[in-house]
Amino acid sequence: MRLLTHNMLSSNIRGVVNGFPLGIEAEKVVEREVELSAEFLRGVFPKIEWGALVAGARALGHPDLLPGEADASMLASDDFLRRFHRALLQLHVEEGALVCPETGRRFPINKGIPNMLLHEDEV
Repeated sequence: MRLLTHNMLSSNIRGVVNGFPLGIEAEKVVEREVELSAEFLRGVFPKIEWGALVAGARALGHPDLLPGEADASMLASDDFLRRFHRALLQLHVEEGALVCPETGRRFPINKGIPNMLLHEDEV
């Protein structure tokens, strides 16, 4: 699971008001090379919840990869684009769990795929 995916997931358990961002408990993280597309990064930047992305990168063992805050003017920097690209698209959680910030419910990640299915009593 890429941090791009993580940034778009939330807990939809019945009654949960604050289901975003999900915590990450990473057991296995891999880095995969992906071709950098500045155009894609510039297009997706406004849709990204920056604080959740920074927290995700930190949870994957990269506390200094991204600045704590970012704005669109930073997209002119090649260094920023490389760091943003690496965090968003190259870091993958292969095994672990996503954790609802409100209930603590764990959603397993197996072979890079998060299982967000709810139990019958959570719907």
